[in-house]
Amino acid sequence: MADAGPDGTGNTGGTGNRDSTGNRNGNGTRGGKGGRRVELSEVPETLLWNLYMRAAEARRARTVLDDPKAVELVDRIDYPFEETFGTPSPLLAQGQALRVRTFDAVVRAFLDEHPDGTVVTLAEGLETQFWRVDNGRARWVCVELPETAEVRRALLPDDERRRTLARSALDLSWRDEVDPARGVLITAQGLLMYLRPTEVKDLIAGCAERFRGGALVFDAVPRWFSARTMRGEMRTERGYRPPPMPWGMDAGELPKVRTAHPAITDVREVPPPRGRGFYYGALAPLMRWLPAVRNLRPTMTAIARFS
Repeated sequence: MADAGPDGTGNTGGTGNRDSTGNRNGNGTRGGKGGRRVELSEVPETLLWNLYMRAAEARRARTVLDDPKAVELVDRIDYPFEETFGTPSPLLAQGQALRVRTFDAVVRAFLDEHPDGTVVTLAEGLETQFWRVDNGRARWVCVELPETAEVRRALLPDDERRRTLARSALDLSWRDEVDPARGVLITAQGLLMYLRPTEVKDLIAGCAERFRGGALVFDAVPRWFSARTMRGEMRTERGYRPPPMPWGMDAGELPKVRTAHPAITDVREVPPPRGRGFYYGALAPLMRWLPAVRNLRPTMTAIARFS
């Protein structure tokens, strides 16, 4: 993809020192030598791409995402970000940031209604949402594969209200570690597309069965995008190939999510905020309403509510 073009009015945010280009100080393209070395297998490694894109957008002078923790992590981690993923595309970085803000908005709304509730994050990797939206009262449970849990604990140590469980999201025993008494919101950001369709259905059903009155916010890629990854056709400029994504869902298929379990009462798309430039400021918001092109969007975010 190409750059979105000249900046529009967009959203602004972020603080910190800027260099002469208007970016925050720090190169943002390669991890710090002598920092925490990170080596992950195929799917877990995608968390580093997500982190890299968030940090790249957060460094911009007119960023759409204030995420100093992501910038800090990229500078601390000993990993060849640019060598692996290439130079961050402004279009992709902003798109990632706007997707993240979509999840943030859902979590903030949940915390407004349930200030002492529990946020369960499934496979969020090195997502730094806690530092962007935490209200000082809620509990956070992060469910991560063991290799990812080790990295997360080393870089983002658990504390009194935030803990990491080392197990697969598909191992539904994690539900036993969550107190539903004060409300539960589950997030699955960048997870479901890497699962098989039957696994997606079982995971959603497992959440709906146990957390009555709760909700699950998730993202999905359209079927054409899923198919391209399965054929190995998606590559970065440096040759990095993202793992296959077996599960894809077009926008018109959202109602099918309700069939996963009788307790699912509502499923709807959560629109991202408007961004900077022509594409994210005007075209992308319009595409959501046009049936002929809405599935050309590479991702969408949705929320499923449980009775």
